[in-house]
Parts: sequence; structure tokens; C-alpha cells
Amino acid sequence: MIWSGWEGDVNGQQNIYIAKMKNPWTIESEKVRISAPDYDWERIGDLNNPNDVPHVNVNEGPITLINKKKLFLIYSASGCWTDSYCLGMLTFTGKDNLLDPAAWKKNPLPIFKQKPESGAYAPCHNSFFKSPDGGKNWILYHANSDSGQGCGRYRSPRVQKFTFNRDGSPNFGEPVKADSPLQVPSEGARKNK
Repeated sequence: MIWSGWEGDVNGQQNIYIAKMKNPWTIESEKVRISAPDYDWERIGDLNNPNDVPHVNVNEGPITLINKKKLFLIYSASGCWTDSYCLGMLTFTGKDNLLDPAAWKKNPLPIFKQKPESGAYAPCHNSFFKSPDGGKNWILYHANSDSGQGCGRYRSPRVQKFTFNRDGSPNFGEPVKADSPLQVPSEGARKNK
């Protein structure tokens, strides 16, 4: 199980933790922190927090992505109430012990961030899916169309195709404009079945 949470029982800095599961509803091991907001781009939001929430350093919304036998963990960073809310990435570099924090390497820069000229602010909280024929990869995320719209009702879901780099890591590109026409995910192989 991988989740975002606090070190203790009080709302504070959000870290990413992992624990071994005994079954789908029982955690078997102690929780292990595999990511904390270490970089400046993961710590934006303390002065502009309209809700006066005490936590400002954020790593949240972890989701895994596997490609070419490599495991990546994509997460959201900084305050959702800021335009700088973005995606970061951890890469598992170990052999088989997912609970070894030293085996998780953090990318030093965000891998997906705002693009004002596309009307895409705070692009985060993502998931992934494949086209029906399995040939293309897509990222689904939410973003705001204007600056300063925060975490609330202005966010819209967005989707776009992505590829992988030579080293196997994902390449999400940049957020596209909300009204950009996209090619429908291909169904070729599925239609023939």
C-alpha cells in the first residue's frame, strides 16, 4: 500500500509512505517513508493558503506506473491552492525490497507543471490508462484554466497522450489547452477480436 500522510496524528507535512499488505485490507509491516517534500518546488504554498491549513510541504496523490519492468511513482507536490501544484516522480532502483527507502530515487525537477499560455495551472492528481487496443498511453489529470483558482470548483479533468523516454521513464510533455482537439484513443486491435 502506498499513501500520503503525516508523520504523526496531527495535520502537517504530507509525505509518501509504503507498507506491506497481508491481504487487501490489512497492513502487515510498519510504514516506511519513501518521499518527503525536499525540493523548493515541493514546498510552495505557505503564504497563499486561503484556508489557513497548517501543512505547506506536500507530497500527495501517489500512483504507480510500470514500463519495461521499471516501477515509477508519480505524485502531486506543493499546495493545491497554488498555481505551482505539479507532478513529481520517484523511480524504484532496487531489486525486490519496495520497503527500502534508499531504493527510491526522486527526480530533482517536476515532470509536469503549469503552462500559463495553454491555460493550464496546477495540473495534478493524475491517473493513467491505455487506448482500447493497448497501443497508446494516456494521462488523466485536473487543472485550472486561470491563475489563482485554487483547489475548488474551477478545476477541470483533462486528458492527453504521453510517451516513454529511452530509459523507460514517462514523458508527459506539457499540458495542452483545454479546448485542443485530441485523437480518439485507437480501438484497432480490439475491434478485430
